[in-house]
Amino acid sequence: MFPSHGVANLTQQWLQRYGWEILPHPAHSPDLAPSDFHLFGPLKRHLGSMAFETEDDLISELRNWFDNLDVDFFRVGINSLLSRWQKCIDLHGD
Repeated sequence: MFPSHGVANLTQQWLQRYGWEILPHPAHSPDLAPSDFHLFGPLKRHLGSMAFETEDDLISELRNWFDNLDVDFFRVGINSLLSRWQKCIDLHGD
């Protein structure tokens, strides 16, 4: 038996015991993953046509970009999840 299988069963039992509704969802939904709908677009635009001679140069630029993001960038991404989740629920996952 895979070790996490037991944990998954315990989790399902706990959810059932407390009457929590388990919502079905696709394994991966880009419109519900903040990294996909909020992070990668701006990062791709920032990197644009930049070329890096070494992996360290790329890592340095990524660190610089993340370090200079305003806290509101993350707040907006997280806050937009609510409307995205609600839309998904209203459309029954479609």
